[in-house]
Amino acid sequence: MKKFSAFVLVLALFAFMTALPIASHAAPEVSLRFAGQFPPEHTATGYMNEIAKEVKEKSKGRIEIKVYPANQLGDYTLVHQELIKGTIDMALISTPGDIDPRMNFVYINGYCAGYNQLKDIFKPGSWAFKKMDELNQALGVKFLGFNVEGFIGIASTKPLKDPLNPKVDKGVLCRVPNMAPYKLGAEAMGFRTVTIPYSDLYTALQTGVADAVDGLPPAACYTILKDVTKYWYQLNYSIENESYMMSMKTWNKLKPADQKLIADTVAKMAEKSITIAKKDDEKYMDLMRKQGIKVFTYSEKELLPIQKAVAVTWDKLADTMTKPFMDEFKKALAPK
Repeated sequence: MKKFSAFVLVLALFAFMTALPIASHAAPEVSLRFAGQFPPEHTATGYMNEIAKEVKEKSKGRIEIKVYPANQLGDYTLVHQELIKGTIDMALISTPGDIDPRMNFVYINGYCAGYNQLKDIFKPGSWAFKKMDELNQALGVKFLGFNVEGFIGIASTKPLKDPLNPKVDKGVLCRVPNMAPYKLGAEAMGFRTVTIPYSDLYTALQTGVADAVDGLPPAACYTILKDVTKYWYQLNYSIENESYMMSMKTWNKLKPADQKLIADTVAKMAEKSITIAKKDDEKYMDLMRKQGIKVFTYSEKELLPIQKAVAVTWDKLADTMTKPFMDEFKKALAPK
């Protein structure tokens, strides 16, 4: 009997020891759902995966971030609402202005004309960063950083007339996104405008419903419009970008050290996006040239007249963004 008891004890001890490695792979202390709007192969989704990997490694597995790309958790307006509720933890999405239109300030045209300026404008501690965080926190969302995809230009089937002179009619009917900043900005640059859905851009240029398209960086133009575009003008009058966000309910549950880890990791990825976006702009403009598209680029100094002409229209946004806000925006970002 004693031998049997000893045998059972040995088996129990063996079972305990073999269970130790399993214990080292226990469930993480913190599990976060990270919502995105782009396909799995998109650069922005890659940034999300990099953030998840680095946070997991630096937290030694305590924090697990699961990435949900391609609108799996809803479109950007729904995801933002879920961030407010705390039912989604993190997101990289287009900045929504449906609740507070002032958040659309990132889509205002003319406040930046080059990547050197952009690094200062979007960095942590800048006016744009602090203002976006302030507006989001009022709704229950923590802003963590900007993701930059590229500077926007004009794709056209016809040559533009005097593209750098805002006083000259450009001689084309230009599609603009259905947002006041884009319409005002394009018209200030000398374009006649029409609103056409994003999904219809190719057909619009192909059939002549529009002669030109506003609202795309070089990568998007090359990807969807290269077969119908004959001219590309890199006017840098607006920036294609999204926002990294976290639910304040999630943020407040995190330890200060974990807050810093996530914020620092996102900040590093946001800065990386600017570097990659610049390279992507150059890469896709080269591909356009190889496609036979005539590409025109300009210095920040050459683009200044456009910036100043567009800035004159900013006061017209006061109805939706409020005059105090636009006064603050002008003070911080007016072209000099």
